[in-house]
Parts: sequence; C-alpha cells; structure tokens
Amino acid sequence: MTGRPPDGGNPVVPFLLAGPQPDRTRWEGWQQWRAARGTFTPAPRLSAAEYQALSLRGRALHDLHRTATHVNLRLQETPMSRKVSDLMRGRLQNNAVKFAPGTRDGLMISGGGFQGKTETACQAAAEFEDLWRDIHRQLAPGPVPGTRDLFVPVAYCRLPVKATPKALCKTILDIYGDPHPATLHDLVRSVRDAVRDHATTALLIDDITRLRLHRGDDQDTLDLIRELMDLGATLVLIGAGIPGSGLLGAARPDPAAGQWAFPATAHGDAAATQTSRRFDLVDLDPFDYTTPAGISAFLEHLAGIEDQLRLLRAADGMLTAGDMPEYLFRRSHGIVGLLRRLIEDSCARAIATGEERLTRELLAGTPVRLGNLADLDPDAGEIPDIPAGDAPPPRPKKKRRPRNTVFDDHGTRPATGG
Repeated sequence: MTGRPPDGGNPVVPFLLAGPQPDRTRWEGWQQWRAARGTFTPAPRLSAAEYQALSLRGRALHDLHRTATHVNLRLQETPMSRKVSDLMRGRLQNNAVKFAPGTRDGLMISGGGFQGKTETACQAAAEFEDLWRDIHRQLAPGPVPGTRDLFVPVAYCRLPVKATPKALCKTILDIYGDPHPATLHDLVRSVRDAVRDHATTALLIDDITRLRLHRGDDQDTLDLIRELMDLGATLVLIGAGIPGSGLLGAARPDPAAGQWAFPATAHGDAAATQTSRRFDLVDLDPFDYTTPAGISAFLEHLAGIEDQLRLLRAADGMLTAGDMPEYLFRRSHGIVGLLRRLIEDSCARAIATGEERLTRELLAGTPVRLGNLADLDPDAGEIPDIPAGDAPPPRPKKKRRPRNTVFDDHGTRPATGG
C-alpha cells in the first residue's frame, strides 16, 4: 500500500507496508528485506502554518506519515557498530575468496539486549551479499554446474528456545524451504548439502546464548554448530552476553591469533576435526558517557535522531542542548534500542497532545515499553533492565506579591502624655 502526501501534487510516498513483515529466517523474506532496506521515504517537513492549511484528511494522513517516520528511524552507525561491521565485512570477504578447503574462522557478536546486535550483523551481511551477487552476476550469469538454481549467499536463522541438534538442523533447512529427514544423521547431511549446493557463504545464527551448557542437548547443539565451520561458509554467532554465558568454557584464548579456539569434536569428518574451530569475539557496547569521545559520539547520535523527527515545534538542539543529553542517557543507559523506543513513544505523545516537541516533562511521562517479548529469553540476557523514568524538573515557584496592608487594623494607638 502507498500513500500520497496530503493535499499535494508531490510524488507518491510509500510509507505503509504492503503485506506482513518479511521473515528474514526464510530466504524469500531475507531477499525482500535486503532489497527494501533503506528505501523508506520520511514525511515531508511542514511548518505549523503549512500543517494548519491542510484539510482534516490531509492532516490525518500527514500525522500517519510522521508516525511511520518516527518508528522507522534509519539505523545510524556508531563507533561501536562500526567496529563490529568492519570486522564482519572483512571476515566475510576474506573467507569468501579462500580456495583452501576446511574450516573458516568464525565470528561471535556479543552485547546486551536491545543494543542492535542483530541489525548491525544483518546490515553488514546484506552489504556483503550486495557485493557478492554483483560479482556473481558478472562472473557466472547463468546456472553453475554442481549447484542448485537457488543462490543463497547469506542464510540467517534464530536458535530455537529449546535447542537440540535436530531442531537446529530443521531451522537451517527451513531457510531454504528444504524437507526434514527423519534421523539426525540424515538431517545433518541435508544441512551440509543445502549449505554447499546453495553456495551459502555466510551462516548467521542468532540468540546463541539460549544454549545452556549444563544440558546434554545444548552441548551437542554447540558441537554441531562448530562442526558446520568446515562447510566453507563463515559462521556468525550472535548473542547477549556471550563471555558470561558459558559458551567459551571449552575454548582457550589464543593470544597469537587474538581468537578463541575450540577443541575438535566427534560430529564432523575426520579431516575436519584436525583443525581447531576458531572464533573472533567482538562486543557491541552501549554508549559511554564518561569520556569526551563517548559523550561526543552520543551527542552525534542524538543529533542524527533529531534531524529525522517531524514535530511541528521541533527546534535545533531539542535533544542535544542543555541537560537533555544527560537526561536521555539516564533514561536509556546508552542502549540504542531503549533510546529509540523512548523517542518513538514520546513523539507519538507529542503529536497526540499537540505539544509537537520533546520536553523533559513529556519524556518523563513516557514509560519505556518494549512491546511483545514473547520470543525473547530473559534468562539469556535478551531483555535489558529498563531504567526508571526521572521526574520532570521542578518548575520555579512564582514569587508572591506582598500583601497590601494599608487597610489593616493595627489596634488603638496608645495615648501620648502631655
């Protein structure tokens, strides 16, 4: 569905989804998301006078477009996400052009809940796929012998809450729409065939810290994940708080390589088990407000958000001037996901109440709600602690004018002696 800017002859603006959200855990949904990312057109900037000149229908459409703009703020690069993206893109490209068979070094992306791990990783993977598909079209424009017609360079899935080797294999096969064999042996073989035949170069597995290594099924699932590294695809594991999750318990740090090395396991081929499985671990941290560089990065992030807002009474410095940055940092703890949700909900209140700007009072009255959390695991650190809302700054008390005492009765004056 598309919408036209209200009461104007401007080009058509697509600001409503045509159908359900794309499911990135299926190759069709991933391609739909990859092609559409970055194409959202924000609402036009209107002054209060221009807004009042619209018809009632025009104002309603413009308000809807503004709401869509505020909940679809573009993903801004931060120093923390840039570190993760650069490492991931470099790892994917390096591994993609290696000729030698065997294990490809993997990557673990760690961080707290709602810090943007998934979106950062998916954006980096999509950028790599854009490049890889362009090269593929130039070098192999037609069918390639030995591969399936469906070319899936990037595959993304989420680890099931109740993880078992069978469940993980089925989840990976669902990416390609492949059937599920009955036995674990046949499931593993089908996964290996699918990854190879669809020429998958990167396999992303999200929510990896749902694994509880005191359970036998979870240990077997982690062993299977590590064995998938010999398929020629780069394995990217994404999870909240990986260092404290126990996933690195069997690994040993390799100072020379700057990586974590896992011992070989019994699941894979004999040749593959001769090589330790190696991962780089990179953290996606929240903003830091204790150093000048951290404060500068947070202010730059707020300025980027401010530039995207479409409130009629918004002014330069609305989010970056005075004590507003400190207040927003306290409300979000520097976590980008919590900050986005606070801004989204506050903008909705500002439009609904006619305030049309973000103030300390309005923000203080807006709780941070994270919506439907049914598919998140709080025990795995996927849900962050939400800071309590600060009270709005006290309003200065008006000085009371002194009372007029001209007509007060002060009693009878004492008689004066003669």
